Amino acid sequence: MGISIIHPYICQIFIKRSIMFKIGCHLSVAKGFLSMGKDALSINANTFQFFTRNPRGGSAKVIDETDISAFLELAKQNNFATILAHAPYTLNVCAMDEGIRRFSREMMADDLLRMEYLPGNLYNFHPGSHVKQGVEVGTSYIIEALNNILKPEQTTTVLLETMAGKGSEIGRTFEELQAIIEKVELKNKIGVCLDTCHIYDAGYDIVNNLDGVLEEFEKVIGLEKLYAIHLNDSKNPFKSHKDRHETIGKGSIGLQTFDNIINHPQLKHLPFYLETPNELPGHAEEITLLRSLYKSV
Repeated sequence: MGISIIHPYICQIFIKRSIMFKIGCHLSVAKGFLSMGKDALSINANTFQFFTRNPRGGSAKVIDETDISAFLELAKQNNFATILAHAPYTLNVCAMDEGIRRFSREMMADDLLRMEYLPGNLYNFHPGSHVKQGVEVGTSYIIEALNNILKPEQTTTVLLETMAGKGSEIGRTFEELQAIIEKVELKNKIGVCLDTCHIYDAGYDIVNNLDGVLEEFEKVIGLEKLYAIHLNDSKNPFKSHKDRHETIGKGSIGLQTFDNIINHPQLKHLPFYLETPNELPGHAEEITLLRSLYKSV
């Protein structure tokens, strides 16, 4: 499959950077992309996140080009923002077991080929768990995998997700993410997705010092590498390293912080994705609330 399937309007719709509130949530891909697009519109969203395949396994739906074409037309008509694909939780390119690493590399490579049916979008993955090998060894595996998988011709930007730091997760600090980014050869194909619950649980105080956290991100990684934000409140207190999401405004992060984030001049142009413990009606309420807080100018 080549890049010839790119629709002519795609750069205008999916790569466009305009000052509008780009907000959506995680949706099920079970009924296809057109269904997800309609679900997004039903809750006043203009983007969404989806799993590329079974999040706890490895199977992926057969590509339905008719469905995707219908979705792309819907997205064009409704000025959708960038959509975000999420790799399955089973993907761990820095696992101790070579079989798991190989399986993970194959999954990611296949996911990125499939993403070319939806060109110009984003693909997010958890850097992985080193499982007692140490951060340095785990990081080397992640770098090796990315340098083998990323291709100059791909139109998808791959994002490393900030992690809460439970167990042997890599990505609990900005420095750990930068250690990967600086050795990825195709720098224009790699970026970061910031998860509000994760970084708060990891020890970045976005509640009392959002500007300071962003200054640190700029110093260590560079804000030009920040492509997306997962908006999640946290069930746990600051620096707990637990990673348990809560609905917006009902956790330890609190509504005022989300107001600050979506209206921050260095963040408000980015796409935001809810991963909160909610179904469609609950996400609709959260999006309505966040839209009421968002200042367009």
